[in-house]
Amino acid sequence: MSRIQQTFKALQSGGKKALIPYLMTGFPTLEATRGLLEGLVEGGADIIELGIPFSDPMADGPVIQKAAELAITNQVGVREVLSVVKTFRQNNQNTPVVLMGYANPIEQYDLQNGENAFVRDAKESGVDGVLIVDYPPGECVEFATQLKERSMDLIFLLAPTSTESRIREVASVASGYVYYVSLKGVTGAGNLNTDEVEAMLPKIRKHVHIPVGVGFGIRDAQTAQTVSRVADAVVIGSKLIDLIKDSTLQSGPSIAKEFMASIRIAMDEKV
Repeated sequence: MSRIQQTFKALQSGGKKALIPYLMTGFPTLEATRGLLEGLVEGGADIIELGIPFSDPMADGPVIQKAAELAITNQVGVREVLSVVKTFRQNNQNTPVVLMGYANPIEQYDLQNGENAFVRDAKESGVDGVLIVDYPPGECVEFATQLKERSMDLIFLLAPTSTESRIREVASVASGYVYYVSLKGVTGAGNLNTDEVEAMLPKIRKHVHIPVGVGFGIRDAQTAQTVSRVADAVVIGSKLIDLIKDSTLQSGPSIAKEFMASIRIAMDEKV
């Protein structure tokens, strides 16, 4: 059982839902990312998604795009992302870390370091899951097998436009959890309709029998609370990135901790 699966099992036994924040590695600096990870955990994060910078992040809105641009300027790539995870693991062996990004950096890493180097080095660094936005599920069976053999999960996105066929395809390969993109658009978009989310989840769960997290458009405690009533996890990215954009090494962890704590309290309230 992977660390992600263990985390969801423990949360479910306690009647709780997972809180999953997203950080862009190297934003606002590489050194800052390390402190931000600790602040998120102290604030109540259950799993952390860590972005791999890429120059053409097609699924991301302007906030995360700018964060990726700055991270690239800071010379952060896959190797630096893995280094951050490895450092994090020196003091934290419990909180799962999921790397989220695009195919190009992963494939470039393998070209430079040898076949399957990414999977090997991700495991060695302490990574628990991988979400590659532009990897079609039908072409990922071997990749998924390699990860699973090392107790890592391959996570996929589903969207409001996902057909039943697509949902079945994802269900056949995904592990850990599935990330439901609650809006038609990019990260950070607004106008989240929680009724539409609630209506879509049973269609997903008809085929997907692992936890379903919901993200895109969740920006405050109230929305997170509402979504957590129907989903297994709440994913928050753009709002967190926006909050820490002007933070310092000293202030960043506290900002992250306080924001996570406000979301955690709302999600745990019995309504």
